[in-house]
Amino acid sequence: QVQVEESGGGSVQAGGSLRLSCVVSGVSANSNLVAWFRQAPGKEREGVAAFWTGFNYQNTYYNDALKGRFTISKDNGKSTVYLQMGSLQPEDAAMYYCAASNYAGPWHKPESYRYWGQGTQVTVSS
Repeated sequence: QVQVEESGGGSVQAGGSLRLSCVVSGVSANSNLVAWFRQAPGKEREGVAAFWTGFNYQNTYYNDALKGRFTISKDNGKSTVYLQMGSLQPEDAAMYYCAASNYAGPWHKPESYRYWGQGTQVTVSS
C-alpha cells in the first residue's frame, strides 16, 4: 500500500525559507515519480517540481517560473523527497501537496499521480 505524508509547512516572512518533506512508502524503488504541487484559494493546483527515479538514473523537473528559488531532492535511505524553498513571497502561500506514481507521465499534471498526501500549509507574510 502506497502512503504519502508531507510535513514542514509553516509561516515565514517574505524573503524567508522553508523545507518541506514528503515520506513516500510502497512505491516501486526503481520506477517512481514524486512531485510537489501547490494550490492557493481560488486557483488551480500547480506543479512545482518532481523527482523521477528509474532503474539506473534519476531526473528532476521544475516549474520554470520557480526554478532557481525552489530545489527538489531525495534521500533514498529515508524514502523522503524534499522541497527547499527560498526567497519566499506572499504569492507562494498555498497548500503544498506531495504526490506519487509508479509510472512516468507529464510531471506537472495532477492526473499523472494516483497517490496524494493531505497537504501542508505554507503562509508567507509581507
